Amino acid sequence: QVSLEESGGGPVQSGGSLRLSCAASGYTLKSFCVAWFRQFPGKEREGVAFIDSDGTTTYADSVKGRFTISLDNVENTLYLQMDSLKPDDTAMYYCAAQSKRYSYTGGHFYPCSNTYSTWGQGTQVTVSS
Repeated sequence: QVSLEESGGGPVQSGGSLRLSCAASGYTLKSFCVAWFRQFPGKEREGVAFIDSDGTTTYADSVKGRFTISLDNVENTLYLQMDSLKPDDTAMYYCAAQSKRYSYTGGHFYPCSNTYSTWGQGTQVTVSS
């Protein structure tokens, strides 16, 4: 049974920082594509930060320069460091994972797809002005 569990959310004032954690059990995160998503009330979930199969990180334009995604392979935990928080960052934050796909003929991992199969339960971040 594989699972993800987020923590670290909570209330924070505008300009402040939070670090979200996503602990994995049942598998090793470094073998997976991982990402953070968020969902605003009444809206669809949107991608915030991604680690691709080759370790490349990408960010949504709205968080670029303020958020940092990282993976601690020893702790088997995914992190999202959020700095310079704004009220517009108020949302439920989720971590997600998908299996990496390996090309045996090419000897490399394929880039991650847009489909994530495993999700955490979410952690609420509330930024007050």
